[in-house]
Amino acid sequence: MTIPHLVQYQGSKRNLASKIIDFFPKKFDRLIEPFAGSAAISNACAHSMRTKKFLINDINPALINLLELAVNEPRYLSKKYKTIWDKQHNNPLEYYNNIREKFNESNDPALFLYLLARCVKGSVRYNNLGKFNQSPDKRRLGTCPKKMEKNIFAISYLLKGKCEFISNDYREILELGKQGDLVYMDPPYQGVCGNKDSRYYSGIDYKIFVEDLQRLNERNIDFVISYDGKCGDKSYGKELPKYLGLKRVFVTAGRSSQATLLGRDMQTIESIYISSGLAKKTSVLEALPNISQ
Repeated sequence: MTIPHLVQYQGSKRNLASKIIDFFPKKFDRLIEPFAGSAAISNACAHSMRTKKFLINDINPALINLLELAVNEPRYLSKKYKTIWDKQHNNPLEYYNNIREKFNESNDPALFLYLLARCVKGSVRYNNLGKFNQSPDKRRLGTCPKKMEKNIFAISYLLKGKCEFISNDYREILELGKQGDLVYMDPPYQGVCGNKDSRYYSGIDYKIFVEDLQRLNERNIDFVISYDGKCGDKSYGKELPKYLGLKRVFVTAGRSSQATLLGRDMQTIESIYISSGLAKKTSVLEALPNISQ
């Protein structure tokens, strides 16, 4: 079975998931994702059977409600998505805008799934009032119901009965970690943007984040972070400090879609940071020549 995903969610690590989980232990007690997004890493980790317990968190409650419904009520979500999707054909753009308005009134997870499947770049965007305001992709109608149903049921198969779903600040989630857990973090890049509303993070405080990582070290909790990187000659994000004792691995994420649109051929390189305790347990590091400390 291939690793399933709900939507092509912007920022999702689904294309890198198999590389990232190579740095995970073969077996551990629980995976904690404080910045879960579409939970691509949890899906991949469940697929590889490295753990049977997951804490999936995202500050956006609409996203967490959707993931929880997909895992626990796959038949209901699939049928409702099909009903919504089938009604769009007469005037897709007007229909999308009407669904967006209804979602902003109700926060219905099935409506949100349709919006994510149809919006530009699978990108979650909210206005200053906290209303979802991303535009529809005019070139497509979103994932067809049969394919969506297959993905929903596959995700449910992997995760049902194994998950705790929370929508809280990531710092509260880190406090729930215990020895034996593995924390995977894919936070918004510091320095890219620095505002947040009640449902969408667009940045975190670098200094506070570093302090949080130091506390994880002191508590002997293993963690892996996707944080900074580069595309061509341009770097993004700020390197994490060396005194944390992390192992840094460079992973090729593929061609930059934005650069491709501009007629350029540039590779995106992402940094994966591995806590020192975990690095000692992860044999795959021994075969990698591109590790800096």
